[in-house]
Amino acid sequence: MTNDQDMRKDDLKEGDALALGQQLCFAVYSVAHAFNRTYKPLLEKFGLTYPQYLVLLALWQQDRMTVKGIGEELGLDSGTLSPLLKRLETAGFVSRIRDKGDERQVIVTLTPKGQALKTDAFGILTEIGKATGCSMAEAAALRSALHGLSNHLG
Repeated sequence: MTNDQDMRKDDLKEGDALALGQQLCFAVYSVAHAFNRTYKPLLEKFGLTYPQYLVLLALWQQDRMTVKGIGEELGLDSGTLSPLLKRLETAGFVSRIRDKGDERQVIVTLTPKGQALKTDAFGILTEIGKATGCSMAEAAALRSALHGLSNHLG
């Protein structure tokens, strides 16, 4: 064992190492659930679920994306995205059309209603910011750390 491994073993006693409160994965899991609970009432007034909101965030960043592009951006497969996009289309937020150049591709575009919702999204962002209790700098540091963690795990 290296000194680094010895230090990590010494930092956590055997009984403590498996304690639920010591698990990084559980902390991330708990935070994800807390975010979902916080977003739910904010999104319900627009008739949106959290995954639908993520799609809209991606489209507000870059409109006219393929289903594949949205999936890559959000880490979702087309089997998950297709019903979600269908519901967004039924609600009038997006339109889906086949690419004339490649019929296998479906292009998703914001409708005027979907574009208009972007203004209201700032209110959602403000409420989430208040709910976290984090400053902009703290939120940026957390986001950076989580992106780094995700990259290491990926």
